[in-house]
Amino acid sequence: MEKEKILVVEDEMIIAEDIRKILVDLGYVVPEIITTGEEAIKKTEEIRPDLVLMDINLKGNIDGIESAQEIHNRFDIPIIYVSAYSNKDTLERARKTEPFGYIPKPFTDIELNAMLTLTFLNHRILRRSQESEKWQASTSEEITLL
Repeated sequence: MEKEKILVVEDEMIIAEDIRKILVDLGYVVPEIITTGEEAIKKTEEIRPDLVLMDINLKGNIDGIESAQEIHNRFDIPIIYVSAYSNKDTLERARKTEPFGYIPKPFTDIELNAMLTLTFLNHRILRRSQESEKWQASTSEEITLL
């Protein structure tokens, strides 16, 4: 089985490298570390990761929530926020992007691993459900045409 690719979007390179090390130790592939929201969208389209770990505070003109919204709208890729920001307004903005999770910094390897495991499982279940709904809709349409 191919290892899952995780795109790390984090503006602090020391933190990003620490996350990369944890992910590699857990058996994941980290093809890139990105520091801006604009680049996160571009790289997501280019490399099609299996998951995006997204900080909220980023360099550039758009924050992690705005870039996550764009990624959510354009791609079927789960997003987990990894951020020190957890005030009510920030969490509400983040919630609207339908993330698969939110891990407040600092976090442990065990917490990150648990969140990733659950996210990949939930995303597979969601995809199967969507495929089943499409099959049922097309089957119903075919029956109607008969």
